[in-house]
Amino acid sequence: MAARHERGFTYLTVLFIVAILLGGLAMVGEMWETAAKREREADLLFVGNQYRRAIARFYEGTPGGVKRYPRTLEELLKDPRQPGTQRFLRRLYPDPFGGAEWGIVKAPDGGVAGVYSLSEEKPLKIANFKLRDAGFDGAQRYADWKFVYSPAAAAQTTPQNATPAPAGG
Repeated sequence: MAARHERGFTYLTVLFIVAILLGGLAMVGEMWETAAKREREADLLFVGNQYRRAIARFYEGTPGGVKRYPRTLEELLKDPRQPGTQRFLRRLYPDPFGGAEWGIVKAPDGGVAGVYSLSEEKPLKIANFKLRDAGFDGAQRYADWKFVYSPAAAAQTTPQNATPAPAGG
């Protein structure tokens, strides 16, 4: 009867150890998933800002007096307005959360003023963004992170020529 009692105790010990290991694996899996999501968030911020910068360079590099936004994202790969090859992006980057397609923010002239993810997922990062991304604070989903180039906003963030103080005095 003692041997039977020992086998039951050993069986319960093994079950307890397996339960602890499974709980640990679940925690590791959850931490890995969170780390992977943070990495995709960082990718989204990087890629979105690459698009915003490329749109700004396209807009500001418009020949002639009237500036215009690109009509499509593909125009950022090869500027059709220039006789030579001018590229603002090396390739069209996919949305880290939604695949190849991006949401498009339309410009007043009908062109592309910006991009945004189509993901409805809730972001992990909700505050402490860089100044260029300050509008993302408190966003409820990645689709609210809109990477838009606005000439007026760009003019506000560029330092104005300071007038020198009068000499003497």
